[in-house]
Amino acid sequence: MLTAVVGINWGDEGKGRMVDLLSSDYDVICRYQGGNNAGHTVVNERGKFVLNLLPSGILRETTVNVMGNGMVVDLEHLTGEIARLAEKGVKVSPANLKISSKAIICLPYHKMQDIMEEERLADKKYGSTRRGIGPVYADKYMKKDLRMEDLFDDGLEEKVADLVEWKNITFAGYGKEKIDPAEIMEWLRVYGEAVKPYVTDVTAFLTEAIAAGKNVMFEAQLGALRDIEFGIYPYTSSSTTLAAYAPIGAGVPGAKLDNVIGIMKAYSTCVGEGPFTAEMFGEEAEKLRAAGGEYGAATGRPRRVGPFDVPASRYGVKMQGADEIALTKLDVLSYMDKIPVCVAYEIDGERTTEFPSGERLRHAKPVVEYVDGFGDVSGCRSWSDLPDAAKRYVAYLENAVGCRVGYISVGAGRDEYIRVAK
Repeated sequence: MLTAVVGINWGDEGKGRMVDLLSSDYDVICRYQGGNNAGHTVVNERGKFVLNLLPSGILRETTVNVMGNGMVVDLEHLTGEIARLAEKGVKVSPANLKISSKAIICLPYHKMQDIMEEERLADKKYGSTRRGIGPVYADKYMKKDLRMEDLFDDGLEEKVADLVEWKNITFAGYGKEKIDPAEIMEWLRVYGEAVKPYVTDVTAFLTEAIAAGKNVMFEAQLGALRDIEFGIYPYTSSSTTLAAYAPIGAGVPGAKLDNVIGIMKAYSTCVGEGPFTAEMFGEEAEKLRAAGGEYGAATGRPRRVGPFDVPASRYGVKMQGADEIALTKLDVLSYMDKIPVCVAYEIDGERTTEFPSGERLRHAKPVVEYVDGFGDVSGCRSWSDLPDAAKRYVAYLENAVGCRVGYISVGAGRDEYIRVAK
């Protein structure tokens, strides 16, 4: 079984929680794109974990975890993440973590460039996490990056010198001091040596695992609306967040997915800049943000919040090709007597249920309707446990997005969910 677990909306839907839950049935968990610009939060018997680079399956002793060629990896951040896990008793070794030799290295100057550009843009900024993701992906497509395999290359120092010479042209344009190639080399020596044991031919490993009938899960970062091709461009990530890219970004482009599980919240959240049509403001927003603990796992930034957005979610389901939905944080809505739902957009006086792009999206206004609240569902562990009003809300969302709900999260813990029978 080859399964992709992907985000339906703007990211932060709860993918890490669902990957951790489902990983007990899988042998291999693969992250296939992105870097440390987003966080997957997992709560289990050992405590709370925020994973930025490592696949969420790393918290299970039964899985092998893969960081694919589609990722961009900050070596310093990765070594810190591994060390923090070790402090909580989670062992990471070459036996349970394999990093693609083709994955790109996110260097210190990428982060510096990211910060400089956001500061230059000022109030026109894209809402970058300032972790170098845009610059490193840009350099990848200019063929001016280092791969993990370069850590083993005798000519690494010459490669670094050439890259730094080119990058200093950019830094001069920002009026900044030149980068010292010796400092980059020292950074690579310190953190590169720490990660070398994990670097391997991931394509060979995954090909063998799939041939042996192993169950493989592909874990996405962010959501469909942050995809570089089909998201709210230019307020997107710099990678492909869609399920269709999973085999490519993991390292087995010829593999065919058997199942796509789309993750979406029972309401909407968004971190960063860009159009967010259903956004709430004021006291109403603060109540929802507080109830859901809506702060960015990677950045700590307060998330923008709003009601469930039907046009955006239906579009996300279509872009991801989702076979079933995992609906997260249903319990958060327990305090509401009436639950708002954005059922359509109004654009220049016309109502539409389609998700637009470009200037039309920026002009969109939400059309909101209300459904009955359902009270506390945090103790429910089966479909029959749910109040009738909660069942109606779930059925309403299923019908609205055109995809069945297979899982319902009613809390952060591993056992706080409902499996909805097919």
